[in-house]
Amino acid sequence: MSFLTTMSASNNAAYSAIKRRMNSPMALLARSFASVKDNASTKPLHAYYPVVPGSLTAHLQLRTGETFTGGSFGATSSSIGETVFTTSLVGYPESMTDPSYRGQLLVFTQPLIGNYGVPKRTRDQYGLLKHFESEKIQCSGIVVSDYATKYSHWNAVESLSEWCEREGVPAITGVDTRALVHILRGQGSTLGSLSAGSQPLEESKIQWVDPNAKNLVAQASTDSVRVFNPDGDVHIALIDCGVKYNIIRSLCEQGARVSLVPWNHNLVDNLASYDGIFISNGPGSPTHCTETIAQLRQAFEVYQRPIFGICMGNQLMGLAAGLNAYKLRFGNRGHNQPAVDLTTGKCVITSQNHGYALDDAQMPAGWDRYYVNANDGSNEGIRHVEKPFRSVQFHPEAKGGPLDTGYLFAEFVDSVRASKAAGLPASQSVIDESATSAQAATA
Repeated sequence: MSFLTTMSASNNAAYSAIKRRMNSPMALLARSFASVKDNASTKPLHAYYPVVPGSLTAHLQLRTGETFTGGSFGATSSSIGETVFTTSLVGYPESMTDPSYRGQLLVFTQPLIGNYGVPKRTRDQYGLLKHFESEKIQCSGIVVSDYATKYSHWNAVESLSEWCEREGVPAITGVDTRALVHILRGQGSTLGSLSAGSQPLEESKIQWVDPNAKNLVAQASTDSVRVFNPDGDVHIALIDCGVKYNIIRSLCEQGARVSLVPWNHNLVDNLASYDGIFISNGPGSPTHCTETIAQLRQAFEVYQRPIFGICMGNQLMGLAAGLNAYKLRFGNRGHNQPAVDLTTGKCVITSQNHGYALDDAQMPAGWDRYYVNANDGSNEGIRHVEKPFRSVQFHPEAKGGPLDTGYLFAEFVDSVRASKAAGLPASQSVIDESATSAQAATA
């Protein structure tokens, strides 16, 4: 039995064991108790925290009929988006500027939000904002239980309300976010309308538009090629599907030269230019990125050097490999998601932000599961059994969140250096052309 066959068998055994534990009576009972209060379903309540003095009344209306009333802060405009929640305790500036939240109303399960204000827009040596994951707020609105009107932090320059108002993002406080999250967990993420005014909007006048019906990746991606750390010793093509700044920074800190390219960049015709390929995170459904999927599918056939994907990158690599993607009921968003490495059996705590996942029930030939979520059993990564291609659904760069898997950036860049040092051609076509030339010379 070969080493790869042994690893594959071990991988499947670990995956099956995790699935069995998740479906055990005690595990199901624990999840049942976690979803009820006093053995009864939680009901939505009106605002119960003092709202911002002198503020307007605000309303969060779900398409399924529930309405939450609170106080308005930030911009007083109206907004519609997919209502999702994050369990992150800290890092609201990073979460709100994460392009993966584009088109979404972001609910914070952490009750106190705004305590440390908003930091200044300082840039690092690569020209990237230190404390934000993009140039602007990406979510369509935020929902909090208790907004801190007075902030305190040595690095803060404005309040959360001032920041939201300046960027035109509406927000609501005083919401029973626990009840709201129970609704979203039960029925799934749903469209919501956030508005300011004495009365909720009339249902018939709300124009419900599902952001996931659009290609949000095309909106979030760069329009042109941008180069970071131009003196790096290896050249990485970073496909921008809505990249977080800390992904760029993490690659640059490993000494790589990074070319940030658009989501639909002509990758195949430029493979020889890159020592490695990296696919970023991004918003919305991966199924809209047909051009990226087609480019990756061709690259899988001929490319010989390392490829790595994160979050949306994991889904796009899976689709290119032949898997399908599906929408999770309420997604995995937060800094406390456990993922099991099926090659080692070790569990790591990860930062995540995604509403879609790969269906890995039947893996295509040549591919294997890499990580699995220890909570819900959803896919957390795939890897090729022979070529240096792999991806993860979570965020090794964190920002915010745990750094348990930050080593994956070093592993990727080191593998790129190794393939370059070995003189490995960029693509199989180069190998074929060399073989043809050699045969012609000896003929």
